[in-house]
Amino acid sequence: MADAYLTDVSPGYGALPPRAALDSDAPRVDLDGAWRFRLAPTAAGTDAGFEAADFDDSAWDSLPVPSHWPMHGYGAPAYTNVVYPFPIDPPYVPDENPTGDHRVAFDLDASWVGERTVLRFEGVESCARVWLNGVELGVTRGSRLPVEYDAGPHLRAGRNVLAVRVHQWSSGSYLEDQDMWWLPGIFRSVALIRRPAGGIDDAFVYADYDHRTGEGTLRVDTVAGARLRVPSLGIDGPADSPYRAQVTPWTAEDPHLYEALLSTETETVRLRIGFRTVAIVDGILTVNGRRIRLRGVNRHEWDPDHGRVMSLDVMRADLLLMKRHNVNAVRTSHYPPHPAFLDLCDELGMWVIDECDLETHGFGQVGWRGNPSDEPQWRDAYLDRMRRMVERDKNHPSIVLWSLGNESHTGQNLAAMADWARERDPSRPIHYEGDRACAYVDVYSRMYASHAEVDSIGKGGEHPDLPFILCEYGHAMGNGPGGLSEYEELFDTHPRCQGGFIWEWIDHGVRDGDRFLYGGDFGEPLHDGNFVIDGLVFPDRTPSPGLIEYATVVAPVRIAAAGTGAVRISNRYDFRDLSHLAFTWTLEREGEPVASGALDVPAVAPGEHADVPLPALPAAEGETWLTVRAVLAADSPWAPAGHEVAWGQVLAGDPSYAKTVNRVPFLAAGAFDERGVLTRIGDVPVDGPQLDLWRAPTDNDRLGAHPVEREWRAIGLHRLRHRTVAVEAGADELLVRTRVAPAALDLAMDVEYHWVSTADGLALTVHVRPHGDWPVLPRIGLRLGLPATLDRVTWFGGGPGEAYPDSRRASRVGRYARTVEEMQTPYVRPQENGSRADVRWATLTDATGRGIRVDGYPTYQMTARRWTSEDLDAAAHTTDVVPRDRVYLNLDLAQQGLGSASCGPGVLPQYDLTARDVTFGVRLAAL
Repeated sequence: MADAYLTDVSPGYGALPPRAALDSDAPRVDLDGAWRFRLAPTAAGTDAGFEAADFDDSAWDSLPVPSHWPMHGYGAPAYTNVVYPFPIDPPYVPDENPTGDHRVAFDLDASWVGERTVLRFEGVESCARVWLNGVELGVTRGSRLPVEYDAGPHLRAGRNVLAVRVHQWSSGSYLEDQDMWWLPGIFRSVALIRRPAGGIDDAFVYADYDHRTGEGTLRVDTVAGARLRVPSLGIDGPADSPYRAQVTPWTAEDPHLYEALLSTETETVRLRIGFRTVAIVDGILTVNGRRIRLRGVNRHEWDPDHGRVMSLDVMRADLLLMKRHNVNAVRTSHYPPHPAFLDLCDELGMWVIDECDLETHGFGQVGWRGNPSDEPQWRDAYLDRMRRMVERDKNHPSIVLWSLGNESHTGQNLAAMADWARERDPSRPIHYEGDRACAYVDVYSRMYASHAEVDSIGKGGEHPDLPFILCEYGHAMGNGPGGLSEYEELFDTHPRCQGGFIWEWIDHGVRDGDRFLYGGDFGEPLHDGNFVIDGLVFPDRTPSPGLIEYATVVAPVRIAAAGTGAVRISNRYDFRDLSHLAFTWTLEREGEPVASGALDVPAVAPGEHADVPLPALPAAEGETWLTVRAVLAADSPWAPAGHEVAWGQVLAGDPSYAKTVNRVPFLAAGAFDERGVLTRIGDVPVDGPQLDLWRAPTDNDRLGAHPVEREWRAIGLHRLRHRTVAVEAGADELLVRTRVAPAALDLAMDVEYHWVSTADGLALTVHVRPHGDWPVLPRIGLRLGLPATLDRVTWFGGGPGEAYPDSRRASRVGRYARTVEEMQTPYVRPQENGSRADVRWATLTDATGRGIRVDGYPTYQMTARRWTSEDLDAAAHTTDVVPRDRVYLNLDLAQQGLGSASCGPGVLPQYDLTARDVTFGVRLAAL
């Protein structure tokens, strides 16, 4: 068969040996742009002979390169997490194999003819066969890896034609079962690069740092006779000579790079050198002699309009957003990124685990039978992928670990990859989570280990002689994750527990007008729904509440009370002191500023703390909070001066919550119907309030091994019924007894609403008593409906964003104002969102100031939205949620925690909302 190469398990044929990505002055022709394109349903392609230089492609369509053709209307994206979307029959793939034929014509002047020239592809998914002027150059597999061909003998003066046949499926697809959209195409750049005689084909920069002496050692392994110049170090001599000098080391916190030139008579390469040494010492991963903490994220490459086609601007935006949210590490899940991303990591400062383009997760569906990781015939393919990654990326100081891949079980081919990498580059340890025995890796890595497991490992559990990292944890799917603070405490407590990487950075939503699509939205017969929507930023790169929470949890400075009249400033950096930060304080009474100033903080060394006296503060009655902020003192490459790095609050004046009321004759401020349900407060019509136990399930409620949503629906929490038992009116009070219960069961909640008239409104005390064996509850609180015009919300309490019991470190006490629309969090798949914590009081008003005020005694959690929880529950996308003619206000005593059960541990016991006798209250007043 003409397409037999598709089932060949080798890496392909015709490719040149892999080499470093180098910034060279050698002539280069960028071939990106508009190519001719036609799609065929099978591997036969569109036309026999299409590769010939004189083939007439004028009737073909035009497609940009780089691109994925499904993102341009040719076929459609398809998403699976684990399962292969084709039979597990290695190395065979289906006859239904979408194949895109690409052609581009380009002109060259005569100077290129007869010169040694390489044709470089940075990334093609999944298999490509390449012709230049009708001559076949070869076949490549390994989608997220570069490949080069010798193009020189086949180039012509004038018009040249490059033809590339790209197949969606090939034997390589069995090695690329990463949790992401299946998107074929030439999705990274293509270029011709002149290779001058006597030029620099490759270079390996060795730049070590001795933390005891401050001395750097430098040499470059490259072509004989090459010269190395590092002007700032006074180096100018043979590249292969070892040089020693006092240097500023490279770290993710202070990414100092030395500009260097590597040259021969015919070529000059620009290098950016970072001196640093990675080592494992006494079971601790160190850089430059110090333990490092990985406050990381897993990063897939994603753009909602272009898929894995990444522009430099988007890559830089990712890193700036990470740095501004205290992220210091990236795992390139689950393939090497665009090479420019690693240049930016060197420049801006980021610890990087560079991960090979390898995952065979779908074999787990068949008990790992036939898994290529342990099949000898696949060995060359595995080694080729490792070589291409290491050789391309070996000169980046940001890369501190090589990762063999992801979720490919274990076997001899993975061990061979580790052996090869360790021999080629002994300066970087080897990572791979799938080697649970740690037979061929240098760090112990786990995914989604529970808090208890991490604690046990930290105390000397499994593999006590190795550093431990969570290569994935805190699954950021939908509303969540919860429990990050407790993980951070464990990383602080146990030296060998060196942090981890949140799964993941971005929601992989495909933009469709005002909404984002996920698995199943393209009619895929096999898909994993919105499991691809699991990032800390939304598809348009808007930070989610999860990212705001993570930034606070992992902040490199801690600010807390230190006795009377002082705050403790703790430096959690690994290398930097605090001299680059300025500290300010603000005193607020009920959220209103009273005084402010600067705080004189010494240059606290990394890992140390200082107790700093506070200035004399003015007396302020009522609830008063002192907020201390740590901000950048000067502009940095990743944020301007004044950017907030960390904050802390200290209670400066005790709050007083009056629990008694001065009664007045009843019904002076409100009206009730015959069932004792409030219908009016002042002149504002009201529906309710009534007991509410339901929330639109979060992804963490819905998914995982034991989804609580299943229990909630099984007992009917989403369809409770209310029955009035008694209404007892007094001169200045109203007692309403009700029973709230689901159909078909004998579970019930006895609820007493005790209303008392006050001078300015109504005070309500609610007592709830459960009967029967209830599961953990979504919420316990009140729901009431208000006029749609009351769309301006002001509150004193936690904010500015949403907070939940196990995700509330980012919530600071203050006074905030938002519209009802601004209080929503637009999760791609709608679910419970927008709750503000610890609300003391809130007002909901219209444009004239008319409305209501709700005080808590002591506090409540608040959501305000134009739709009900049931509306959210029924929606699949944000555009499915249609505003009603009411504002629905939830005033909760408590909600169930969030956890990370969509992929990981559920809610910690202390955040479970159990059914029990509770009493809580609010006061309502018309404005």
